[in-house]
Amino acid sequence: MSDPLAPAIMLATSMHAQPGVYALLLGSGVSTGAGIPTGWQIATDLARQVATQQEPDVINSPGFREEVWWRDRFGEELSYSFLLEQLGQTQAMRQSLVAQFIEPTDDDRSQGLKLPSKAHVAIAELVKRGAVTVIITTNFDRLTEQALQAAGVSPQVISRPDAVAGMIPLSHAPATVIKLHGDYEDQQSLNTAQELNEYPSEWKDLISRVLDEYGLVISGWSATWDTALVRLLEAAPNRRYPLYWDSRSSESDVAKRLLSARCGQIIQSSGADDMFTALVSNLDALDRLTSPPLTTSMAVAKLKRYLPDPIHRIDLDDLVMGMVNEVVDEIKDQPLSESDAPQDAQGQWIENLFANHLRASDPLLRVLAIGIWFDDDLVHRQLWIDVVQRLIDAGTAGDSSQMAPLRRARLYPAWLASAVMSCVAIRRSREQLVIDLGESPQARSRWWTFASHETDAKAGALLSTTMIPEEWITAMPRWNGSRWIAAQSHMLRQDLRAVLHDVAPDDADYKRLFDAYEFRASLIQLKLIHHPLWGDYLDDPSYFDGSRGQQPSYEQRFKQAAQRTEDWPWVDYFGGQEHLDEAVAEIRTYIAGYRNQRF
Repeated sequence: MSDPLAPAIMLATSMHAQPGVYALLLGSGVSTGAGIPTGWQIATDLARQVATQQEPDVINSPGFREEVWWRDRFGEELSYSFLLEQLGQTQAMRQSLVAQFIEPTDDDRSQGLKLPSKAHVAIAELVKRGAVTVIITTNFDRLTEQALQAAGVSPQVISRPDAVAGMIPLSHAPATVIKLHGDYEDQQSLNTAQELNEYPSEWKDLISRVLDEYGLVISGWSATWDTALVRLLEAAPNRRYPLYWDSRSSESDVAKRLLSARCGQIIQSSGADDMFTALVSNLDALDRLTSPPLTTSMAVAKLKRYLPDPIHRIDLDDLVMGMVNEVVDEIKDQPLSESDAPQDAQGQWIENLFANHLRASDPLLRVLAIGIWFDDDLVHRQLWIDVVQRLIDAGTAGDSSQMAPLRRARLYPAWLASAVMSCVAIRRSREQLVIDLGESPQARSRWWTFASHETDAKAGALLSTTMIPEEWITAMPRWNGSRWIAAQSHMLRQDLRAVLHDVAPDDADYKRLFDAYEFRASLIQLKLIHHPLWGDYLDDPSYFDGSRGQQPSYEQRFKQAAQRTEDWPWVDYFGGQEHLDEAVAEIRTYIAGYRNQRF
């Protein structure tokens, strides 16, 4: 469990309460993680290329150092700017020399190199939401600007001291990127010890103003070489806001001295990607906590008012689909890589994942239950189908290269919604809606197909106990080590108990209702993919009553419901009573072979 006073939490809370108060200071560690070399690395690489051509044997000599060779050979200190001037006689030539180090090749792109990293993308999100408006960077690549532009933000970029005079004031600009060491296309980048020892007066004034007026979040900057910036930090009078520094780049003695002088805090992280993505996630969590959502009781009150009135049909759609969109936002936030799960707490991590889906879906599920109950003539049938379709779309969105378990877990809200509406529809004798919910919504991507079936997966096949790995669910702490034949079914039944309490207050009655839903779901799945659903009834021998010739009780109730209803929809669905009877018998045979078994 995270310490509530951990620096990462303190920063997110402060940034959320006072957006725009903190500026970022980004060093080479942010860009080198994306495969971009520093200015000094470019200079030494170019110097090695020159040495290879002029004295090919020297580069293999013991203790060869590019900067020493360059000084001995040319009588000048190795300098990024001077070296480019010597190697490139024109601006175009110099840009070509640098481009090979900065601009991605097709091979780089295929490996995700020299492109905005997770840190750059997260930083752009911070700027887009207004949490950050000023970025100081010692990097001369353009990854920060590219990420900002991709996020729809057009920052003012100050990469030369002489541009300071004409800049928009920091407080008036939506975003400002100060490229303290220059831009790679300007050939005025600072990289030598001498260049980094003293800044032009324009830089001093601007950076001093930022350090005085803003808090500071540092990442990827070690403070080892940039002595001019270190002196500005030490001289800054601002102590109103704390300094935050990622643990990976704050290990130098200079960094420790600055942290001590400015009452700084170290954020434990593996690097810029980790720190900034976590910061965005924390801010999103605070948004959900503090934004005033429509309470469930208010939503239910509006729902009851809108349902019978055709004039409010659009209002009803907006109300329900607005709640669906809130669940969709949560689905998008679900991690897609199992590497995100802590190895020592896999079961708890999985349980938390599904708990988050249930928490986000709960208000919607309660509204859906009320909606189906009071929609007497199913006037709004298409709306209820659209709810499941929208949740399936969200769950199946994105890369379709593989059917990873975590991708299927994103379908849990759609399964919850379909199950709730089906249970209420069964209780209200609206069997056709149960069929419609299984047949009409479907995955739009051909990735979500089953076995050799070429048709897109319909909800009745897609939303079932087969969509989540059995070993995931049985690893959850909630079972206390118990193992079930259909643990996913147990989870669904438990998770829906509170939502369906008013529909089935008695626990035994709820158990029968849930069995009725799973039996119908099995019929739909049997018709769609020729295999019945793994239902909760597999674990309970009481579903077979020996005095009735081993006929399952849920089958008896299904037939009793058919006798009470004219034009039983299931007969038409299976193309006749004979085919329906065959399907029911097939499920009975299937379950008889597995009942009362445990792993």
